Amino acid sequence: MTRKHSKRFKKAEEQVDKLRSYQALEGIRLLQSLPKPKFEESVEIAVRLGINPKKTDQLVRGSVSLPKGTGKSVRIAVFAEGDKAKEAEEAGADIVGSKDLAEKIAGGYMDFDMTIAAPDMMKHVGKLGKVLGPQGKMPSPKAGTVTPNVADAVREFKAGKIEFRTDSGANVHAAIGKRSFAAEDLSENLVAFVEHLRNLKPAQAKGEFIRKVAISTSMGPGILVDMG
Repeated sequence: MTRKHSKRFKKAEEQVDKLRSYQALEGIRLLQSLPKPKFEESVEIAVRLGINPKKTDQLVRGSVSLPKGTGKSVRIAVFAEGDKAKEAEEAGADIVGSKDLAEKIAGGYMDFDMTIAAPDMMKHVGKLGKVLGPQGKMPSPKAGTVTPNVADAVREFKAGKIEFRTDSGANVHAAIGKRSFAAEDLSENLVAFVEHLRNLKPAQAKGEFIRKVAISTSMGPGILVDMG
């Protein structure tokens, strides 16, 4: 089934040279010059990696602090007890709990964007894999969301740290800011994201690791970017 695009999208698409890879700042300025909708769009990045996504030892997952933040407010659920729970609340967590929070989520509560858990809470969180996993909300040590320092993690993710993971097609997708950001700020976030990703190349992955980088707005066409 062919996806139908709006007149605005088609007009924007006509202004992008699909056979060309733009320099980072040039690509972002082009993106910001395209026809826009009436709402504030996010700027998204898609990176094709040189891995075999069917092999678990080649999957890439992690988190990175974007130097200019994301411009997005993130709702965080934290699994912690005692002092750690109090510290998480003071750091800005939106909901904090332990067994009670796990039961609430198992019952259908999903009013949060991500979860952070103290290691001793995984006895409760582990039972939620089938609920949180498909939505990409399962905490993980690799992503920095299973940590004894839950308050620090809350502050970092509230300030612009983002999680990412490879999908079944060996791609990584992430939002790196808002269209209204200064072009230089978006470029800085873009470079920081790709450089962080470059350092995560699995030992088992052979050949070129960063195969293709594209940026787009939430409702716009992709623009290829040359990240060297």
